Amino acid sequence: MNGTKHEHDEDAAAALRQTSLRVTKQRVAVLDAVRDHPHADTETVIRSVRESLPAASHQAVYDSLHTLTEVGLVRCIQPSGSVARYERRIGDNHHHLVCRSCNLIVDVDCTVGQAPCLTPSHDAGFIIEQAEVTFWGLCPDCAAAGAQSTDGGQLSAV
Repeated sequence: MNGTKHEHDEDAAAALRQTSLRVTKQRVAVLDAVRDHPHADTETVIRSVRESLPAASHQAVYDSLHTLTEVGLVRCIQPSGSVARYERRIGDNHHHLVCRSCNLIVDVDCTVGQAPCLTPSHDAGFIIEQAEVTFWGLCPDCAAAGAQSTDGGQLSAV
């Protein structure tokens, strides 16, 4: 095990202790997988966990993701039309850019100011804590591919 992997394991263990969760190899592996694969779907997390824990079951990874999301160590996002995706970037009210063609997801900082960075027209008595915004479009690679496939000056359907 290299120094960097050991340091990440210690960071994950410390984060688990701060939430009063028991430190298990499974939870550490899930936290590491989500850190190493931002915006990963569950199958990607499972594959990554199994690199270090080959006997890890689907259910155990699902349970860990659920628990880690509940305590706020992992954030679950689900852009329209997409499966649930997980990330370790938490607590900063950032938003996402999503490519309509290849489904690439990129973090984008809060649009203006502190969380929540958007103010609704009325709050209906709510104490607003967070705003979620998803910006949709084409990533640079998909936009370039679309521009290259022009036919008589018109873009092909993507």
